Amino acid sequence: MISGFEFRDWLLANDPALSRLRMGTRVTLSIVLSFAILLLIHMLIVPLPIASYGLGIVLSIEGGVAVRDKGSTRQLITRLLGCLASLVVVGIAAALESQRYLSDFIFLVVIFLASSARIYGPRGFAIGMFAFTSYFMGSYFHPTIGELPVVLIGPVVSALVSHWVRAVLLPDNWRRDLLRSLESVRGRINQILFKLAALAADGKVDEADRQELRQLEDRLKEVVLMAESFIPRPPGSVFDGASAPAAELAIRLFDAHLATESAIVLSYQSAPPFALVHAVIEDDKAVLSAEEKAVADMEGQPRGETARALLWLAAARRQLAETIDAGRRSDFAEIASVEESSAPAAIDFSFRNPLMRSALQITLAAAIAMTLGLALSRERWFWAVLASFLVFTNTNSRGDTAIKALQRSIGTLLGIAFGLVLATLLTHHLAIALLVSVACVFLAFYFLQISYATMTFFISIVLCLVYGMMGVLTFDLLKLRLEETVIGAFAGTLVAFLVLPARTRGALDTAVAKWFEALKELLSAVSDKKSQPELIAISQKVDACYRDITLAARPLGSTWSIVTRPGQIRQTLAIFLSVTYWSRILARNHTVDAVDDDLKRRIAADISMLDAVAPRGSECFLITRKQMRPTGRHLPLWREGARLAVEMIGSTLERLYPTETQDLPFAAGKAIAPVNQE
Repeated sequence: MISGFEFRDWLLANDPALSRLRMGTRVTLSIVLSFAILLLIHMLIVPLPIASYGLGIVLSIEGGVAVRDKGSTRQLITRLLGCLASLVVVGIAAALESQRYLSDFIFLVVIFLASSARIYGPRGFAIGMFAFTSYFMGSYFHPTIGELPVVLIGPVVSALVSHWVRAVLLPDNWRRDLLRSLESVRGRINQILFKLAALAADGKVDEADRQELRQLEDRLKEVVLMAESFIPRPPGSVFDGASAPAAELAIRLFDAHLATESAIVLSYQSAPPFALVHAVIEDDKAVLSAEEKAVADMEGQPRGETARALLWLAAARRQLAETIDAGRRSDFAEIASVEESSAPAAIDFSFRNPLMRSALQITLAAAIAMTLGLALSRERWFWAVLASFLVFTNTNSRGDTAIKALQRSIGTLLGIAFGLVLATLLTHHLAIALLVSVACVFLAFYFLQISYATMTFFISIVLCLVYGMMGVLTFDLLKLRLEETVIGAFAGTLVAFLVLPARTRGALDTAVAKWFEALKELLSAVSDKKSQPELIAISQKVDACYRDITLAARPLGSTWSIVTRPGQIRQTLAIFLSVTYWSRILARNHTVDAVDDDLKRRIAADISMLDAVAPRGSECFLITRKQMRPTGRHLPLWREGARLAVEMIGSTLERLYPTETQDLPFAAGKAIAPVNQE
């Protein structure tokens, strides 16, 4: 039953396109190679101060994580500009070493400027991170003015090594990443099929099973969005005749995603036959052919529609496998690259811009952390400032910031506890301690994209091992690091909630508004008889907006929240997910000939409903919904796909703000049947 599901398939299913593996490897190699080169320079050419090593290591990390430009040339330019920024701020830190209060004030200025630089897009973000970390290291290691020429060897070496690792040793390659992401899609479809097989063996589906399937569906959606991002698209993101191979690939990916979702939602209504699920997994054509004949006699029956969905999934999965095999042979040579061009970001230094509000918040949080950190330690207060700065990175609301602050504190606490034991055991085993440190660096950045707490945990272990190798490891030092980290996390959370707060409801309102807008655009496009490629592109926009909603809603269901409504959050997200599913059904099954006055009337009714509920924003997440009575009607019919999708979009939207007497054609929390793809 699990033949063909090899370790590589499992790895790709859990690490789409091996992006996390590549991230961890790039950062680890950059650090190790930079350190080795600096050590050789120290031994063979000129002695280097410790600040040079510190800058080399820290900027190797930033070079691997913060530099996000497209293309190796742009990345090199960003790294060189980052080195220039490092030169300037380290020079300022060295010049002000004897004037500590002025130096601390200038540090806050650097923090504000580094945060404000994000207005200029990815390059501004990277240069800002280079500047912040460089001033941090300059103030921490206290290099003198006379040492600056050799200190700056560290940033230069790290920039060149990081660029070589990313551009030559482990380069970006959209064709390779596309192939790996498609393999990841197949792996996650396999995981869903294995779950369906288990349900088929049990013969029933309970609420825990539905929740697990929804989680698997979300994971599939995540990797499908990644795979779609690697497919070259013409301007406007709508495929035309000149991009036929890419369009065909996009359709196959779209079908595989939609077929899998349909198999899931039909399984809610009627457990799938075990023999059929097994045949889909094994791609047993004889059994599948026999089932196709049997299904013809079960039209309109729940079991028959579940079987139809699985047969559709078998065909879509087979086409996806053919695409993967062809990609391995040809490296997608038939798909032409498209030169990426992005519109320059609008420059707005007013506090209407969320980035400027965030820059002010970060600076105020750093000032509070600096003040409290200095009261605790004149030498180690930088840890508090570092924590206050980093908890704002890649957050959209005060809820996000609070979660990240908590993750950093917990990760530091557990990392110190584990690292203290490990460093003690490896006190007289330098080689083993070095190897474990390298392994922990890799694991930290391997998990960075999925768990900030885990990354902090492994970094804290590395610091414990480094302190142990330097002979300065003490319990008081580790206790001080934890206290300074908690101070910084507290300062960041305090400012996030009290100063120009970006409320979670505000971020969620924005995400919901974009979803409503994309859905309205899709319905209008159907009514205007737009082409299917245009409709599919818009439905993918709806899908991406749904993902943004899930991210924005995450803090509402967190255990730290004063008002925790995980049940309501999941229930509301299920409604958005259902409408998103039907929007893809609509895009895939729409034909221009099917647009008549009746369909236009239904679409107009859906748009009117959207216009009515859109102003209420994220209020739907606060609604307590009662269990609604199913009418016993079985929807499904594998005909009239676009018409049924429009009907279901409307009836599902009504669930956002249900009335007391509302009857639905399905039980609350259940999904509906897909449509015919034949």
